[in-house]
Amino acid sequence: MSNPESKIGPERLGVRPAQGYAGDVTPEQAAAWVAQGEAVMVDVRSDAEREWVGYVPGAVGVAWKQWPGMALNPNFDAGIQAAVPDGQKVVLLCRSGVRSIAAARRATELGLAAYNILEGFEGDNDEEGHRGRKGGWRLRGLPWKQN
Repeated sequence: MSNPESKIGPERLGVRPAQGYAGDVTPEQAAAWVAQGEAVMVDVRSDAEREWVGYVPGAVGVAWKQWPGMALNPNFDAGIQAAVPDGQKVVLLCRSGVRSIAAARRATELGLAAYNILEGFEGDNDEEGHRGRKGGWRLRGLPWKQN
């Protein structure tokens, strides 16, 4: 059965302006850029999140903050610089699109063309406080796997 939220219309494509980084993009726009070889996806969630919740095949894992304690990853700068070839955009994914904003700002400071992926991997909390039902990479029917 098709997910109505996975339909890609013109309103789901393009770049939205942002402060301190190149812009915000929908999951669909990020997926299109990655598929066309225009961008590298960096998943800034913790290793534990990618392992237990799911991951995007082909995305490079470079945690912004690391579990336990959610301390800033001292290896973030080196990791993201190694992941993104010169001249390519980087699209940053986290759980809900919040940590990826901070990571996009830092990547921009490092000289990268960095974009935040709106809604993140799991989307926002619904009325019951659950993720995965209100936006996000998974809900939109984009490629992902779970261990």
